[in-house]
Amino acid sequence: MNARYARKTRSGVVAVAITSVALFVAGCGADEKPSENKPAATSAAPQQGPSATQGSQEAEEPTETLAVLKGQKGLELVVNSVERDAGGFLTVKGRLRNTSESSHAVPPQTSGDETEVVKHGTSLGGATLVDSVGKKRYYVLRDTDGRPLTTTGLGVVKADDAVNVFMQFPAPPANTTEVSFQLPTFEPATLKLS
Repeated sequence: MNARYARKTRSGVVAVAITSVALFVAGCGADEKPSENKPAATSAAPQQGPSATQGSQEAEEPTETLAVLKGQKGLELVVNSVERDAGGFLTVKGRLRNTSESSHAVPPQTSGDETEVVKHGTSLGGATLVDSVGKKRYYVLRDTDGRPLTTTGLGVVKADDAVNVFMQFPAPPANTTEVSFQLPTFEPATLKLS
């Protein structure tokens, strides 16, 4: 009876260990934050007004504006930084701002049209980077469950308010110095890369 109990116990321990390792591996990278490198370009136009993150917590005011993309109904995407990291990623950070006098929902088209991305709610998963010299288009990265590595759960942005956002892409080659940033329903913009 003791040998049988020991075998069951060992099987249970092995199953728990395998499950723990699988959960650890699945979670790796999903919550990693990009390195805090300096932005590729600078501008002297500081941002003003209240700021809120996805969780409605106070956030620091960005100090640089690299590009402003005009959208529909007074929505603007202000790009504040473009950072490469050693892991081969490029992270675009900014603020989604409502410059109008009434609240507006973030257009669902910004999520793109991929079923796996759309099912995770309104996001900036439809954003792309286009390297015209290298003739490549880079899409927002996804995790193993199809969630885009970008701000998700975007809803209504109140009048004269802003939400901090980010998007993570595969990094273009080191010799690529600029890309065209595109987000559905917003004007495109050129981003300088270091």
